[in-house]
Amino acid sequence: MAKKATAATRTTKTAVTAKTSAAKSAAPKAAKKPRFPKAITTAVEAALDKKALDVVVLDLRKAGGFTDYFVICTGTNPRQISAIADGVEDTLKKEQGERPALAEGGEKSEWILLDYFNFVVHVFSRECRAFYALERLWGSAERHEIGSEAPA
Repeated sequence: MAKKATAATRTTKTAVTAKTSAAKSAAPKAAKKPRFPKAITTAVEAALDKKALDVVVLDLRKAGGFTDYFVICTGTNPRQISAIADGVEDTLKKEQGERPALAEGGEKSEWILLDYFNFVVHVFSRECRAFYALERLWGSAERHEIGSEAPA
């Protein structure tokens, strides 16, 4: 009789464990927060400080790119686009000692590019970002949407 009770208990425990395992696998897994080099984090924070929109980091290391990362963001008008680029450039210079090897696009402020060799910062107007569609062009790159929070 004791053996039957023990077998019934084991069956119940097995059923509970199976339900718990199924519930855990059905629950959405928490997205692993990406870790970026400090210079990328600093650039993203500086862009967000200037109210950049739609901030995205593309990890190009596995995509065969000429650089490791793209930081892509949008400004709402030429003045804000310039302010975002200036903020990124000033903050990286002050906090990381990084200076861009190349800075282009400041005249019209529709697309400002800051090339730091290991990463490139692109600050776009909405229209220019939609036209060039770098995220689509580099579709094989790992994409990290930042939103309003700075990365770890």
